[in-house]
Amino acid sequence: MGTLEWRGERSGSKPLTPKHARAALERLLVTFEGLTTREAAAAFVNGTLWAERARLPDPGPGVSYAFQLTGMRVVDQTGATLGTVADVVFNAGQPLLQLEGPEARLVPCQPPFMKHVDAEAGVITLELPPGFDEV
Repeated sequence: MGTLEWRGERSGSKPLTPKHARAALERLLVTFEGLTTREAAAAFVNGTLWAERARLPDPGPGVSYAFQLTGMRVVDQTGATLGTVADVVFNAGQPLLQLEGPEARLVPCQPPFMKHVDAEAGVITLELPPGFDEV
């Protein structure tokens, strides 16, 4: 698996090497080398694990990693710019693109709204439902 970088909200970062992983409902339970007790593992709650981009597998045709969308320009079907992706927000319903720009907002990030992602051009085309901007 290789070493991952754990980044905490307040306590910096630390390299962690996964030892064992197994599925548990919709999550993974992972044991890391050197963390043998719950107390030792407790220091690593509320953080994220990062891998080097070069180590990530190709997500497949028509699929992108969320981090790849950050910084892309978002346009509607007419080509009008809606904003730039600042972040991808995951909630219970569906992922949302957090746009920055004059009219910063959250927009849906899945079919049928997301029509095309042109990674080379850095452009995402959305088709938002009529009246979306009025909400």
